Amino acid sequence: MLSTESASVIRASLPAVGGALDAITTRFYATMFADRPELLDGLFNRGNQASGVQRQALAGSIAAFAGALLDHPDVRPDALLDRIAHKHAAVGVTPEQYTLVHKYLFAAIAEVLGEAVTPEVAAAWDEVYWLMAGALIAQEARLYLEARVQPEAPWRRWTVTERREETPDTVSLLLQPSDGGSTPAVRAGQYVSVRVRMPDGVHQLRQYSLTSAPGDATWRITVKRVRGDDAPDGEVSAFLHDHVRAGDHLALSAPFGEVTLDDSDRPVVLVSAGIGCTPMVGILNHLATTSFDRQVVVLHADASPSAHALRADMARAVAELPDARATYWYERCAADVPEARGGFMDLDGIAVPADAVVFLCGSLPFMRAVRGQLLDRGVAARDIHYEVFGPDLWLAETA
Repeated sequence: MLSTESASVIRASLPAVGGALDAITTRFYATMFADRPELLDGLFNRGNQASGVQRQALAGSIAAFAGALLDHPDVRPDALLDRIAHKHAAVGVTPEQYTLVHKYLFAAIAEVLGEAVTPEVAAAWDEVYWLMAGALIAQEARLYLEARVQPEAPWRRWTVTERREETPDTVSLLLQPSDGGSTPAVRAGQYVSVRVRMPDGVHQLRQYSLTSAPGDATWRITVKRVRGDDAPDGEVSAFLHDHVRAGDHLALSAPFGEVTLDDSDRPVVLVSAGIGCTPMVGILNHLATTSFDRQVVVLHADASPSAHALRADMARAVAELPDARATYWYERCAADVPEARGGFMDLDGIAVPADAVVFLCGSLPFMRAVRGQLLDRGVAARDIHYEVFGPDLWLAETA
């Protein structure tokens, strides 16, 4: 899809542009939010802005897309953008917003790179941008159509019917549509965006995996309080923990997310750490009600049994499946659980079916380490799928 003329210009200018992407995206967001502060109200997560995560993810996605076009100039890398399209659909990104982003992004490129941005360089990168934007707009339009929502009004009111304290820092909220209507169709492993109004009046949102089974009339999300250490604490998670009780209302999006379980009979390996267990529990609940003939391997790492959110749900689902087994790793108190080992996850001695489809969720260092072990076992890279909460820094790392 990339013209021959633009491909040569992109190839020559990619080192300079790629090396300056952090400065470009920093300038882009600063200028755009200064002119359009309303974008921070319900569209962009200001915690991700403060930590720089969103900036890194944007830079990584641009570099990855440009690199893919250079490697295969006649093929639009839609698969690369599928994750971004689902994230955008979950927050109601509209086609018009791509024009706004283009304005501020290209102004930032010109300001940072100066005279290096010749008319030829500007035209080539403009082509790359609109190829990327066009692909995303098309994918997002399909997602909105399938979800039966309008991007301008993606939110639906839900009522919290029950609140469950799972661990000292994890809570589950059970929800039903406030309008009494039916719940939308869900694929095992998907998430929803939750939009809340903060005490200062600004709306903020975050994505949470559905830990209920896809066919359940009541949805469940399981939320860990995010403590930022060197970064800001999670605004939305703290609000849900401190203020939301049974009878309260929340604004939720339709379910989105491309990391979902297929309908084949291949073995399934679910690998998680900490609150990364949430999409795995949703998948497990689905398997326990629909897929009795699939081999299932559950691998989870956590600080301790008491910190392991939804451990009882995992154990129940594994017990209901005739060909399922679970192994846990705990940094503390591992001896208290028969199927647990001490320390960090190590796949030595763990049988992983070579033809398995694998799902990963946890911190980036955790997923990177486990993915390497799986590849060493002969699991094909294309069969290892990963889920992240928030912007995808793994994509940024590999760009």
